[in-house]
Amino acid sequence: MGDLLHPEAAIEAFGYIGLFLIVFAESGLLVGFFLPGDSLLFTAGLFASRPIPGTDEQLNIVAVIVICVVAAIIGDQFGYLFGRRVGPSIFRKPNSKIFKQAYVEKSQEFFEAHGPKTIVLARFVPIVRTFAPVLAGVGRMHYRTFVTYNIGGGLLWGVGVPLIGYFLGQVEFVRDNLEVMIIIIVGISVLPVAFEVLRGRINARRAPVAERLARLEDAVSDDDEVDAAK
Repeated sequence: MGDLLHPEAAIEAFGYIGLFLIVFAESGLLVGFFLPGDSLLFTAGLFASRPIPGTDEQLNIVAVIVICVVAAIIGDQFGYLFGRRVGPSIFRKPNSKIFKQAYVEKSQEFFEAHGPKTIVLARFVPIVRTFAPVLAGVGRMHYRTFVTYNIGGGLLWGVGVPLIGYFLGQVEFVRDNLEVMIIIIVGISVLPVAFEVLRGRINARRAPVAERLARLEDAVSDDDEVDAAK
């Protein structure tokens, strides 16, 4: 399990097959939200520009891109169909050690804010990436609409992130500081989640103030109506 959580170790241990299975699981299986996504694609692209550490083997960038795109699209398709058929019954269950209702709620907020575009945008947001296709299925998004956004998102993510790793892998600093670059990529990928959490907390703090102001305005309005009646 440790190899699956570390992009470099996962690629070294499982190669192309591991790349496909991890991307598929992280895209379409509810239990896959903890798996590496952006960092895995970046590392796979990087290992297409240089040999895997400790070996003479080097990935093929075309194979990496094809595998990532196909696995991402199929994974989301599975998530959508899963959501249509059994998603609601699972979402009604209480929290478990792995499945948290907070993940669903946060993904639902993201979905409501961006609509069908969420299927594309979620590709670049950890956790939301896993739950978005399932929620699209639960909400019975028009299938053709889902497929269109799913293919577009899969192409952008599956092509773009590995290519970034591929071209940056040719930079000496990146080659010599792989661990640092993976940490940076992970940090960048969680920024949207951190922003949403921060915005949620700010809105939660503002809510009581807004409610008090609303009550005050209602009270003033009632007083004005009483004075007018006199």
